[in-house]
Amino acid sequence: MRVAVLGCGYVGLELGRQLVNAGHDPVGVRRSDEGLEAIRDAGFDAVRADVTDADSLASVPDADAVVFIASSGGRDAEAAREVYVDGLRTAVEHFGARNDAPEKFVYTSSTGVYGDHGGDWVDEATPLDPTTEKTEVLVEAERVCREEAPEFGMDPTVVRFAGLYGPERYRLTRYVDGPVTEGYLNMIHRDDAAGAVRFALDGAGADADGTDAEVLLAVDDEPVSKWAFADWLADECGVERPEKQTVADRIEAGDLSTPAERRLKTSKRCSNARLRELGYEFAYPTFREGYREAVEAFRRGEYK
Repeated sequence: MRVAVLGCGYVGLELGRQLVNAGHDPVGVRRSDEGLEAIRDAGFDAVRADVTDADSLASVPDADAVVFIASSGGRDAEAAREVYVDGLRTAVEHFGARNDAPEKFVYTSSTGVYGDHGGDWVDEATPLDPTTEKTEVLVEAERVCREEAPEFGMDPTVVRFAGLYGPERYRLTRYVDGPVTEGYLNMIHRDDAAGAVRFALDGAGADADGTDAEVLLAVDDEPVSKWAFADWLADECGVERPEKQTVADRIEAGDLSTPAERRLKTSKRCSNARLRELGYEFAYPTFREGYREAVEAFRRGEYK
């Protein structure tokens, strides 16, 4: 299977490696020289193109499936809309109009689309309730994927990532140094985020009747309290447990932007029951397995 990975960055590079190992033929798409070199170093083909530029997408070869995993670079809602809505629509229309159009189109979203649920559980059937301009953009992007890709005969799947972590993104000292604000962490290791997308591409993420799941929630087995997580990390690293603070304490400091304050007030626990039910097997079922490498590096004095 030839797979075009648009915006082939942190998760996309791992996805490409997994696809190669599974006997597939990925091609990674980035704009920068550095990004193209990273793709080649990961062991698969690289093509320069911009998802917001339909003409540049012509350089991407025909594919059986397209994965839209581009990032807006953490910028504001306007920049997010340019990539996630305008860029996504450009990609859907461009690839869908080809004579040999892809059969599948996967868009990677975020669990941020759920908003606040007071610590209750959410899953694929939970109504979306975005609380910031940026998460409103993500909801619109999901609609573009689910409604517009089928117009071109492409089967859509939205994979909602929980908080990503893994090599170069453990942020371990952020928790062991403190202070740590209360709330839940919903996480997924980079390798399993890529694995969930690969799972969907392979057709394993389908119901008994063979219908592809339109939405998959990619999160590990155990949403965890930030305070409990920080204490576990500190214990494993052999350091003092960090200082704790409530959400009210953090807001009272007065240095948060309005979107940051809204994010801080959101609390939910994301369920992976659907992904598990379909048969996905996690490489890192919880943070305990996923953070082992970082903890061991910390204890050796080699964590960076």
